[in-house]
Amino acid sequence: MPEGGSLLRPVGNAVVNLANVVSFARLCAVPAAVWLVLHDDFAAAFWLFLTAALSDAVDGWLARRNGPTVVGTVLDPVADKLLLVSMYVTLAAVGELPDWLAILVVFRDLVIVGGVMVFVVSGQKVPIRPLLISKLNTVLQIVLVAATLAVLACGWRWPLMTQALTWAVVGSTLASGAAYVWMGVRTR
Repeated sequence: MPEGGSLLRPVGNAVVNLANVVSFARLCAVPAAVWLVLHDDFAAAFWLFLTAALSDAVDGWLARRNGPTVVGTVLDPVADKLLLVSMYVTLAAVGELPDWLAILVVFRDLVIVGGVMVFVVSGQKVPIRPLLISKLNTVLQIVLVAATLAVLACGWRWPLMTQALTWAVVGSTLASGAAYVWMGVRTR
């Protein structure tokens, strides 16, 4: 779900503006980050992921300052989701995050996107507004990936920190998914 605007009311028609360039750069970071993890270059993966995660705040600020665009309202959330989902799947594939956690993160996003698609196809308006629990979930997901990459880059093992962050992501993922489903059911 877009974390900063409505797909139904973008302000500008510009395809290329600074916010969209930043979002596109984040999208381009996805295959590089996956490749770095698969080749055990966790330090470079950490810095690339951190830069990409911080770029979300930059393009969000630029979009709020200059107004959202049609391209930006799609590109920004796609870049965000692809970055997070790809890192969860990749870190699970290399055995650094639980596979069931990657499945949970992907499933929540699929349920939300699927719900939005059902409403759009049925001709209903879809008010897209981020929930506080969703924002918290995104922050916790980013922190878990960044912490996992940092720990791997340094060769440390912090099982208690990783477990605590994992369960925080589980709780916020379930709560966020349930909140969006409830919101969709309640408003119809």
